[in-house]
Amino acid sequence: MQSVPETDVTGLLRALTAGDQEALPQLVSVLYHELRRIACGYMRHEREGHTLQTSALINEAYLRLVGVQNVECQGRIHFLALAAQTMRRILVEHARSRTYLKRGGGMFRTSLDDGMVMAPDRDPELLELDDALTELAKIDTRKARIVEMRFFAGLSVEETADALDVSPQTVLRDWKLSKLWLTRQMTPSKR
Repeated sequence: MQSVPETDVTGLLRALTAGDQEALPQLVSVLYHELRRIACGYMRHEREGHTLQTSALINEAYLRLVGVQNVECQGRIHFLALAAQTMRRILVEHARSRTYLKRGGGMFRTSLDDGMVMAPDRDPELLELDDALTELAKIDTRKARIVEMRFFAGLSVEETADALDVSPQTVLRDWKLSKLWLTRQMTPSKR
């Protein structure tokens, strides 16, 4: 995999910020391998047989980013963080929709035979994590962003620090505190 000079990415980001809609497809093309790595990271945490595939997640994120007006990215890492956040939202919406449909989606409910068993899946876990992250963001936005960047986007401590304009030590401290807070929120005894 050949690395693209940061100046090329920065130029495309400047063009995108200036309103050049042709810059986004070029940017996605240049950063495709990194976007794929992020999407693979998300899909690794999903249930088996998920209806979205990695490339579909990237494409859906691209379509949503095309529709965003006044995108202001300070650099490659910031754009990747924005893409990761968009991918997370897509998966959460998909899980919420699936849960709605699984619960009947507004249709009449009927009883099922005891012999019918549903396969376990991870949608409820993703929804629970999203709810916990939403609560964390209300308390401390930076900590929630660090979780998104480190856990979902797979960014390094240094990349996360660069994207948030904080020190790597701050990222490590917030990462540790965030994991503890999320673990407590998602513990069954808290429910």
